[in-house]
Amino acid sequence: MATNKHATIRYQALDRCFRNPGRKYFIEDLIAACNEAIYEFAGIEDGVKRRQVLDDITFMESDQGWSIPLEHIREGRKVYYRYADMSFSINNQPLNETEEKQLKEALLTLSRFKGMPQFEWVDEITARLDSGLGLSGNGQPIIEFEQNHYLKGLEYITPLYNAILYQKTLSISYRSFKQESTQTILLHSYYLKQYNNRWFVFGLHETINVVINLALDRIQGIGECQNKYRPNQNIDFTEYFDDVIGVTVNPECKPVQIVLKVANTLFPYIQTKPLHGSQRVKERGDKYTIVELRVIPNYELESLILSHGDRLEVLAPLELREQIKIRITELLNKYI
Repeated sequence: MATNKHATIRYQALDRCFRNPGRKYFIEDLIAACNEAIYEFAGIEDGVKRRQVLDDITFMESDQGWSIPLEHIREGRKVYYRYADMSFSINNQPLNETEEKQLKEALLTLSRFKGMPQFEWVDEITARLDSGLGLSGNGQPIIEFEQNHYLKGLEYITPLYNAILYQKTLSISYRSFKQESTQTILLHSYYLKQYNNRWFVFGLHETINVVINLALDRIQGIGECQNKYRPNQNIDFTEYFDDVIGVTVNPECKPVQIVLKVANTLFPYIQTKPLHGSQRVKERGDKYTIVELRVIPNYELESLILSHGDRLEVLAPLELREQIKIRITELLNKYI
């Protein structure tokens, strides 16, 4: 099967030609019809060649295509093409093998969005297609995306998404890990972000007039508020996280140079999965590699450093090195 982006346009153009009883379509006519269709759709002259159209016809006649009932009628030295059954059309046929595979791939991709706003139809359409078209198959799954279906707070994605979309102020009952009681926050929601398999909402805390982030798994309840919505006018969230690892952004802090000593047994992993986009190699040694990052220190950075254990050491800045030392000491004391 031809895989380029104009294949579907060509198939539809050929289908129209084959079921037109008022004209004989020779190969030159089919080429012209395909080029005209592409020009009408994309505004470009694709320059479809004879070989491409013949390949398209072969595919359409195959079981992987639509098994079209095509007649090759010779007239002199030339051949024209038409359907033996003029009521036939590829648009009236069940999915062919190739389309079925493509649809399976599309549904697999869409399954990543289950539970997210505007994608409630995914479960329903998947069930209908599985039942009506037999797309489930008998094979075992061959790919899995990282997703925690048991994570608390996923039910809040839709109301938060809609609050951002329709600019609604929300009253959120929230209890952080550090609090024993629930507090009520009037939030002007701006942005949803996933990090480390958890979801966070960013928005303006009306009372303190500061942009904060709330973990969805710590939300106890959400209600609408009649307070006038205050839109985001200062933050470009496409760049907001450029200087941090994770979701904790302190607008008062500036990025600093982080110098790390990485054991060479760990470095290949760090090299293929950089800690941050700013990561650069400063020095290579026989047993270790020195790398630099330029980020704003935060809790997520500390946790990432600690996750690599004794194979990663902070050399600078001193404040971060001391903070890591304190956390390691506190951890050690728990095992003494």
